[in-house]
Amino acid sequence: MENNQITMMTIKEAAEKTGLAAHFIRQLVLQNKIVYVSAGRKYLLNYEKLLDYLNTGEQCPQGVPQNKIRQLH
Repeated sequence: MENNQITMMTIKEAAEKTGLAAHFIRQLVLQNKIVYVSAGRKYLLNYEKLLDYLNTGEQCPQGVPQNKIRQLH
């Protein structure tokens, strides 16, 4: 039987568990880059989705080379 339970945690808990700065994780939440819910004044984020985001990263738009500086017009 599969375990389909979702792990929700605060930004502080996620920072402690991943070793990332809480500020960085908070920025991901505020930029809607990871799944979260607002619980009063706290944000609860989906830990599995955070790990997915960290493993895959942000996808660059097509035509923009990765790891290269692009010229602004």
